[in-house]
Amino acid sequence: MDKTISIVVCGVGGQGILLSSDLISIAALESGFDVKKSEVHGMAQRGGAVISFVRFGKKVYSPLVEEGTADFILAFEKAEALRNSRYAKVSKDTIYIVNDLEIIPTSVSLGYSKYPQEIEKKINEFSKKVYFVNALSIAKELGEPRAANVVLIGVLSKFIEEIPNEMWIKAIRMRVPKKAIEVNIKAFEKGKSLV
Repeated sequence: MDKTISIVVCGVGGQGILLSSDLISIAALESGFDVKKSEVHGMAQRGGAVISFVRFGKKVYSPLVEEGTADFILAFEKAEALRNSRYAKVSKDTIYIVNDLEIIPTSVSLGYSKYPQEIEKKINEFSKKVYFVNALSIAKELGEPRAANVVLIGVLSKFIEEIPNEMWIKAIRMRVPKKAIEVNIKAFEKGKSLV
């Protein structure tokens, strides 16, 4: 593969954004690609925005995804998908995978700002390929709400043919705590089956 794949992973602190970017990076690395990763924590521990960039290919020189160049936007919260749309390609070929979840910020709860309206409609203006997934409900059905991020990774894996399924599973086994491996593999497989 000569092309470099650029992925923006975004959401709110505590949703597993950094674990997800680790899983993508490990799966790509184990598949023989050069991988670069960068992350911005912000006020992550207080429910603030978190963004991580993962890029992989034959040779990758920078971990940063430039605006207008993302192949994928993997968003764990709807408003964060909209906020990070500046990374979507002008050609509208960026694939959005969005957790169908709204986390209301404190500023909105206190009446200082408003949560964006018609998010789905607005995101569809940035891309022809948008997938909304109720990952939290799926993870709850599996008995582990914290596996919602891995449900979304499963969906992402369907679009990245360069990484074999066994490398995604290997990444989960390498990075997820032992007691949670099996439920996360189930979450991954469930996400993969949705597309």
